[in-house]
Amino acid sequence: MWPLRGKAASTLKRDPAPSRMAYRMERLWLRPGFRRFVRVGVPLGCFITLGVWYFGDERRQQAIVDQVAEMRSSIETRPEFMVKGMAIDGASTTLAGHVREVMPVDLPISSFDLDLEAMRKQVESLDAVKKVEVRVKAGGLLQVNIEERVPAIIWRGPDGLELLDAGGHRVAALGSRLERSDLPLIAGEGANAAVPEALALFKTAEPIKGRLTGMVRMAEMRWDVVLDRGQRIMLPQNGAGPALDRVIALNEAQELLSRDVARVDIRNAKRPTLRLTEGAMDELRALKGFEIKGNTE
Repeated sequence: MWPLRGKAASTLKRDPAPSRMAYRMERLWLRPGFRRFVRVGVPLGCFITLGVWYFGDERRQQAIVDQVAEMRSSIETRPEFMVKGMAIDGASTTLAGHVREVMPVDLPISSFDLDLEAMRKQVESLDAVKKVEVRVKAGGLLQVNIEERVPAIIWRGPDGLELLDAGGHRVAALGSRLERSDLPLIAGEGANAAVPEALALFKTAEPIKGRLTGMVRMAEMRWDVVLDRGQRIMLPQNGAGPALDRVIALNEAQELLSRDVARVDIRNAKRPTLRLTEGAMDELRALKGFEIKGNTE
């Protein structure tokens, strides 16, 4: 049988079934993941490839960095962002001077270049500063609000005289006792760790304040109350306040501390002991010798 040619061949119908490749593509297109990949993944991949190619050039990278730095500098150095002055409130003149010395900043400066937290910690490291707040106010003002420690007592320690607050924290060094004669004096190793107890004892000793010289911490455990004329009241480790109250009551009743007493040892509440001065001891010995001699006659 001879194949058809010409017009007769063109009149034959084409097979409507898709080719194998077209069938596979249609099946693949029906998958949602493939459609998302074509619509999103392919453009995104092309964009990333283009970006890598463009920004892979070191000259372009440096140009972009320089441009960003220039834009940032132009914004940060605008007048409304510049800090031109500093105000310190709540501090004495001396402490304010110390604060200005330790502040790690040279004015004028952009507010973007200020590390307020680091500045706060730097100022708070000063002994005389209890609490500090640092912030930038409108108008280019660096505001420093300080709560200063208040000296409450003088401690004669290993490094000399030091001012302490009511909690025992160091405030400043002191050159002479006469500079703060209004404050009570404590001495001895570890006395700075027991300042609240010492202040309470000073308050208890108000009736004999005129004779009170100070207090000495003994073995970092207890206190000796030091009076003029070399007298001492030796307090116990526990219950020092009530023990001192008893001595003061006894003094008011019998003028104990006006007598020739060198030590009032009340460390043992059940057995208080008095130690006489050397002069009183000599007189006592003389009286005892006289009594013995009289009896022998």
